[in-house]
Amino acid sequence: MQFFRRALAAYLRGNGVERVNSELWWGIDDLGSPAYISGSFLDLFATKKRESPDMSELHHECGVAAIYHLSGRGRSQMCTSDGPRHISRLLPRMLLDIQNRGQLAAGMTTFDPDRPSLLRTLKDVGTVTEVFRLNHRAKCESLMRQLAGRAAIGHVRYATCGQDDRSYAQPFERKHIHKRKWFSFGFNGQLANYGLLKERLLADGDHHLTLDTDTEIILHEFGRLLSQSPGRIDWIDVLRQTTAGFDGAYSIALLTAEGEMIVARDPLGIKPMCYVNDGPLFAAASESVALLNLGFSDDQIKSLPPGHAIIIDPEDGFRLEQFAQTKSPAHCFFEWIYFANVASTLDDRSVYLSRTHLGEELARAERELGRVPLDDEDTIIVPVPDTSKAAADAMAYKLSIPCREGLIRNRYAGRTFIEGGRARKAKAATKYTPLREVLEGKRVILVEDSIVRSTTMNVLLDRIREVGGAKEIHVRVACPPIVAPCFYGIDMSTIDQLIAPKYFGVSGNLTDEAQQKLADDLGADTLRYLPVSAIARAIGLEESSLCRACVTGNYPTECGQHLYQIALDNRGSKIDAKRTYEQLAAALQQS
Repeated sequence: MQFFRRALAAYLRGNGVERVNSELWWGIDDLGSPAYISGSFLDLFATKKRESPDMSELHHECGVAAIYHLSGRGRSQMCTSDGPRHISRLLPRMLLDIQNRGQLAAGMTTFDPDRPSLLRTLKDVGTVTEVFRLNHRAKCESLMRQLAGRAAIGHVRYATCGQDDRSYAQPFERKHIHKRKWFSFGFNGQLANYGLLKERLLADGDHHLTLDTDTEIILHEFGRLLSQSPGRIDWIDVLRQTTAGFDGAYSIALLTAEGEMIVARDPLGIKPMCYVNDGPLFAAASESVALLNLGFSDDQIKSLPPGHAIIIDPEDGFRLEQFAQTKSPAHCFFEWIYFANVASTLDDRSVYLSRTHLGEELARAERELGRVPLDDEDTIIVPVPDTSKAAADAMAYKLSIPCREGLIRNRYAGRTFIEGGRARKAKAATKYTPLREVLEGKRVILVEDSIVRSTTMNVLLDRIREVGGAKEIHVRVACPPIVAPCFYGIDMSTIDQLIAPKYFGVSGNLTDEAQQKLADDLGADTLRYLPVSAIARAIGLEESSLCRACVTGNYPTECGQHLYQIALDNRGSKIDAKRTYEQLAAALQQS
């Protein structure tokens, strides 16, 4: 077997594989022999060097999911035929439903009290289908049997450039000889004071960090407190002490080797977390759609209150407790506008209805503007697939204008390796195909959910004219201009990344002249954004309960505000986001 492994490793590296994942060698004995090895099988054991994320799209950091079937309390109807001890089989299904939140890496940790490895973690770079081999029955079945457990947590991840290797995939597992100190967790969010926490952790000289991520900071902070606890762990107290020093956004799913599960949400509720408890079964996920598709009803699914945690104990069952004082919530408005699955409901607000209300706001603004002939049969509304469709449909309905599918998105293109001088145009061509039979000779009102970097927008507009044959293009954005960075888990950490400040300043002053200048530069006939005030109306929440930092420059946390000031000072200096966090740490230590 050793000879076979060395030979296989050599073969993989010779075929462009960057690294062999030793953690997955155990699968060879169960899934095949040397005679069975094939190209698709090799993918299970190797991580290929992947391209950088497509920066024309806005990426979320991640999503989490969890499921637990308590023993001795009956059997949930959600169980598979294998019973409660295999409830972990449902976890990949849940992750598929939140795949929109992260497509770079996926993983899960399971708990089984009857096996030597009480916690077992599988994670890798790739989609949920790739990591868990969902497109290959035999390989998937073998993995599911080895990962079988009555409790499981899972994670899907996107990453900023330079963090696309397996070591950053979650869940993060901390093994320990004492079961109460052995745990694994997944994290959705970002700590704005990451740099300061890092400096403080390293200051004692006893700690060493191997990764440049706040997830490792959280791992060590949990581990430090657990090491100080001589007896049974009170996880509410651990959360209370640990998160007291956190500034930022976090939703956490954690699983221990004693069979405890903890699901927690930050005091501001910036990141979403939904859950359901039905008899012996508990399930949680970043979005409600993952629970809805398990078979639960909308009435059963709840949002975890900010500053609260759910503890599932094998003996005591389910309990909900508060671990942090809460202020006015600051839910990320971008969840409803862009990130979340359109079928989800977050904090009692439907994503679909929020987007339709945005479309109604666009319709109202269009009537007031009066720039486009709305009663002309040549005028049509076209959404940029896929997240703007609900807004476009609603706008069209209100204006009595046809909404047409004039752009077809290639759902199988993914990222590409296209290079060369025409790379940007080639990428846009790969991603969207204009339909000439829909667009030719038409006055197109193009509805987009948001514009962050505009990397491909001008190319897309050119193709709508050149390939589609549109005679006019009027861009309508169902969002205010993004004028400030996000320090809470969205990969836009510097002002220079953003297109809007170049035209509207950091205040987002929406003058007609500035919007027309942007339209001219992008290649549109006109362009209009929604005002900031439209967000709360569309979602149906108070303005004070939403985080709108990226469109107002007003951040809900102290370190967020400090980082923004540093970002303003660094504007135009080409200082990257990492350096911004380091500057904050230095400034706070001196103060």
